[in-house]
Amino acid sequence: MDLPFSHEAFLDVFGAYNRSLWPAVVLIWLATAWLFAAWLRRGRVSGRVLFTMLAIHWAWSGIAYHWLFFREINPAAMLFGALFVLQAALFAWLAFTSRGRAGLSHNLRTAIGVGLVAYGLIYPLVGSAFGLTYPRMPLFAVPCPTTLVTAGWLITAVGIPRVTTIIPVIWAIVGGSAAFTLGVRADLVLILAAVVVALDALAPTALGERGHLAAEPYAR
Repeated sequence: MDLPFSHEAFLDVFGAYNRSLWPAVVLIWLATAWLFAAWLRRGRVSGRVLFTMLAIHWAWSGIAYHWLFFREINPAAMLFGALFVLQAALFAWLAFTSRGRAGLSHNLRTAIGVGLVAYGLIYPLVGSAFGLTYPRMPLFAVPCPTTLVTAGWLITAVGIPRVTTIIPVIWAIVGGSAAFTLGVRADLVLILAAVVVALDALAPTALGERGHLAAEPYAR
């Protein structure tokens, strides 16, 4: 697949993004890590808190990354950013209506969900292990780690409409292709994320029962 930019230009965008916005990147990482730790400790996270966090992730990635930086080298970033903002609006609606929540259980679903969120949090370290160097590397609060943590929480959530999974699956496929076309090997896991989220949407019991809160479709 031919891209309208080079590998070096792609990394330059991350360099500009990280140098300009690193304080916000750190804050979003800390907030996400805190929510992840609270989820593991309590065994659940309310829909209002979870979907507010995800709305911030998707709005930030769409506006701050796609529209402000990535569009400089890729005209399609305007469309990508619009999809991310739309997904942010869906999550904001879920947060406002308090629909859904994420619970933990002892099954494959929880293992994959926890693993994807954890991988999203250590994503900068994985990129570094594969030879990328700061600041010219994807860190956090950018589309691919955003999609990873989203996938992990979506497959453990209950009481959410299937439409919420469409854009994350699309981006997991698009982002996963970067592992091959742009050599960002940390993004290989996005292919797994696309498969499990799509499978979960089409066959809700394939990954096992949802968490112990499955009988409570609304979070308060």
